[in-house]
Amino acid sequence: MTLQAWLAAAMGGALGACLRLLIVFVSGVTVTGLFPWATFIINIAGSFAIGLVWGLWESTQWFMEWGRYFVVVGLLGGFTTFSAFSYESLSLISTGRMATAAMYIGFSVIGCIAAAWLGLKLGQ
Repeated sequence: MTLQAWLAAAMGGALGACLRLLIVFVSGVTVTGLFPWATFIINIAGSFAIGLVWGLWESTQWFMEWGRYFVVVGLLGGFTTFSAFSYESLSLISTGRMATAAMYIGFSVIGCIAAAWLGLKLGQ
């Protein structure tokens, strides 16, 4: 990993996190509401964006050298953590590794919820 990749991810991550915060503030939706719409929309948009970006630019030199670190890892990673999970799940499915995809999806969702619950209980 090069310094250029680290810096690209850091700059993109800062922008993505700020964009996420802006959307949450503008929407006025909080997790205490009936449904966490802002996070839901952010995750759907981020998942769409990672697929679109990868499809458009995966064969370009700039994207493979530093652009994927800025856009995918940084910007979209800072915007939503769900986009990487979605892309990785789709990659497993598209390469015919259905059992691995099912395990990854199931273990990720259940494992992350269980880990958040455990962390909450330990923190209380």
